[in-house]
Order: sequence, then structure tokens, then C-alpha cells
Amino acid sequence: MLEGKNIILGICGSIACYKSAILTRLLIKAGANVKVIMTKDATHFIGPLTLSTLSKNPVYTEYFNPTTGEWNNHVDLALWAHYILIAPTSANTLAKFATGLCDNILTAVYLSAKCPVFLAPAMDLDMWKHPATRANIQKLQSYGNIVIQPGNGELASGLVGEGRMAEPEEILHFLKSQDERKLPLLGKKALVTAGPTYEAIDPVRFIGNHSSGKMGFAIAEELQRLGAKVHLISGPTSLNLSGENITRYDVVSAEDMRREVEKIFPVCDITVMSAAVADYKPKLVAENKIKKDEQEFNIKLVKTTDILSGLGRTKRDGQILVGFALETNNERENALKKLEKKNLDFIVLNSLNDKGAGFQSDTNKITIIDKHQTEETFDLKSKEEVAKDICSKILAIIK
Repeated sequence: MLEGKNIILGICGSIACYKSAILTRLLIKAGANVKVIMTKDATHFIGPLTLSTLSKNPVYTEYFNPTTGEWNNHVDLALWAHYILIAPTSANTLAKFATGLCDNILTAVYLSAKCPVFLAPAMDLDMWKHPATRANIQKLQSYGNIVIQPGNGELASGLVGEGRMAEPEEILHFLKSQDERKLPLLGKKALVTAGPTYEAIDPVRFIGNHSSGKMGFAIAEELQRLGAKVHLISGPTSLNLSGENITRYDVVSAEDMRREVEKIFPVCDITVMSAAVADYKPKLVAENKIKKDEQEFNIKLVKTTDILSGLGRTKRDGQILVGFALETNNERENALKKLEKKNLDFIVLNSLNDKGAGFQSDTNKITIIDKHQTEETFDLKSKEEVAKDICSKILAIIK
């Protein structure tokens, strides 16, 4: 859920600084972009070089870069961030935030922030319980800051009690859970098909098409970004896609795809059938490689099962079913027939006559037609942007 998010990690002087290195690594592994800001005291506990290496970005410790003399613009840093996370947050910095004191780059960035701010306090037991600290926490929460409660355990002083900074894994989970609350498809299950199918002629040869799978993969990624748990069923493709909420199933033939789709479809809220499934397959498949002995060679073909039609007949109320129509002539007429015949909520039409659209390319040009025959035509865009347009239509139906 943190994929692509810009996160400023502020680090204050505390023995808990060693956890900040682990936290930085976890945020990077989660796909976030991380910039680290350290107070002067924090640099006595852990070196900026370690955090710069882990974050793959320079570490900010001063208003001015001592090497180049350039100003580290605290306003730009604050505007860059989707989230600001201060971990550890010392009692000293809590007091500065609460009173608006601005004597270092971290406090300047904090006062410039327009994004959510998360505070992970770390201090000794008595400091955490002191009325001044409690008052500062309450004041910061009244400003809208979010406090990640410290845990119980052995403290640097040797005392045992509350005040330990939350563990890096706990902080990561907390951030993800906060992020999930904003996701419009959270709790929804989606099924996406992608790529071609290969219909065997013999152990070596097959009937297939030029589909790359790029459109379906982009849709799966966008649905995941919106919070859905995605089941991606892909025909043969060289593409890779990872994500903790994407489960991938690799298939080869139309029959393979049908079996997987029919297993998953009943529990899905959203189904987008973007795969280019073969319409015909050889009636007989040779057990051995066919030799080119004859001048002519004929293959008898039979229809494959129409997966989309079957889904349209069995879909329940509330399920969203989306199909694709790649056409070369009578585009709108053919798309409308498919839309009605297969009981779709909307169909995504693209034409091979449009330059930059269709198989293999990184771009597409589509028209979306819904079951009320409302049409919307889009300009040529990247397939990632097209996926966003398709998912926006899904969101409009859900709302």
C-alpha cells in the first residue's frame, strides 16, 4: 500500500536510532521513496552514511549543505512528502513541535507540512509519563498528528516500562493500515485476465496471437493500488508483476484459463477480462512433432468455450463484469453486440486502425461503452493511464 509514496523519515537523538535503519529498509522494500532528516544529536547514535545508503537519497542534517553551500529547502521537502514519520521522536523534539519552536531543519519541515505526520516517541519511562510530555502529546494530537504508541520493555536506563519506540515492523504495519483506510476498493476482490492463449497443434507448435499482456497487467496493478485483492490469470507472457495483494496464476490454453476463471469468479466483486483468448483450437493435437512431408497441411479447428459469455450468464447482482473488444472494422457495432450478448457492465473498445493502439505497444486508445450505451472516448495514452481510466469507470459504477 506504500508503493510509490514519498515518505520523510525524521530521526531524533535516541538509542532507538538503530531501529531507524531497519525501518528505512522496510519502507524501501515496501516500494516507498524515502528521504531522511536527522537532528544533530541523532548523528551521534547512527551515521548519515548508513541511512543514505539504505534510502538511496542524501540525508539532511542542516539548513545548508556544508559542502556545496546550497540551501536545503524545507518547504520543498515538506511538499514532496505524502507522509512525514518521526521515528524515534524524542521528548525534546515533541516539545519543539508542540510549541512551534523552529531551530533545525527537521522542525522547519514539520512546520511546513501539509501531509499527515506520524510520531513514534522513544524515551525513558519517567520522561514519557511526565505531565509536560503528556500535555505535549495531547496538543500534537489536537493538531492532527498521529501518535504511534511506544511499547513496554527494557529501556536504556535499565528500567522496565513504557517508552520503547515501536518496533520497525509495527510502524510499517501501522502506516499501511492508515493508508488502507483511504483506498476505495479496500475489501473488494478483483479478477483480471491478461495475455494470449496458446492452442497446441503438436508438442512444438501452437495457434496464438500477438497479445503482450501489458494492458491486463496494468489494470491488475491499478486495482491493487486502489485497495482490491487481485487475482491475475495470465496466458504466456514475459511480463512480471509483484505485489502483496496480487495472486498470479499462469495458464497456457483457453481451457486452462476457463478452469481458473470459473474457480475464482464466484467470489469476485470485479472481473476484467482483458486476455486475448483464442476463439478456435485444433480439434486434434498430434502426440509427436508433425513433419513437413506434404506440400499442403490442413488443421481442423473447433471453437473454444466462450469464457466471457459463461460469466455473463452466471454473474450475480452487484458483480461488475468488463469485457474488451479489439476490432478492425464495424468497431462500434461489433462492440455493442458483444456488450449486450455477454451481459457486460461495460466494454472497452479499441481498434487496430488507431495508430499506437492494440497488441505489443505501450500505448492504447480506447472507447468505453456501458450497458446504457453511454460512450466515452479517450485520447491515445500509456497503458498505465488507460488502466486508470478503466478503473475510474469501475469506481463510478460502485459508487
